[in-house]
Amino acid sequence: MSYSPYPTAGLQSDHTEPPLWAPYYGASFKVAVQRFFKKYAMFSGRASRSEYWWWTLVATLVGSLLNTLTNAGGGISPSNGEMTAAPAVITGYLLIASWGLATIIPSIALTIRRLHDVNLSGWFLLLGLIPALGALALFVMMLLPPNPAGQRFDRPEDDVDRPTGN
Repeated sequence: MSYSPYPTAGLQSDHTEPPLWAPYYGASFKVAVQRFFKKYAMFSGRASRSEYWWWTLVATLVGSLLNTLTNAGGGISPSNGEMTAAPAVITGYLLIASWGLATIIPSIALTIRRLHDVNLSGWFLLLGLIPALGALALFVMMLLPPNPAGQRFDRPEDDVDRPTGN
């Protein structure tokens, strides 16, 4: 069985996991998270909608959980005329910072690969710097279906691993 890089009704037709250079259309939750970490800082190539949105769900849930635990751990209270934070709050903020630092580069890389899958340059990510409208534009771009012309963003050195189509 060979892998086809084009989606067929949104699912893989041969039920084999595609190589890392290719997008995984119809990726499951577990596979999407695994591929996120395997392709940690890979800015070339493409990512399917399922790869992107499953990771977005994980990142949102983990971020919300960390924020909830931090806020539930107490607040900042005056002590001897000075404001001090409870140890749980400090720990929570350290966890939030660690999570953010550990996932910011791969999240940017995943977003760029998703833009590549719809045949857009990764530089469109900079639209996110425009307040409100930039985030809305990126949201719409992440919803777009794959475009076969996006293969132009695959790394040329990966051609060795690709099937020739014979």
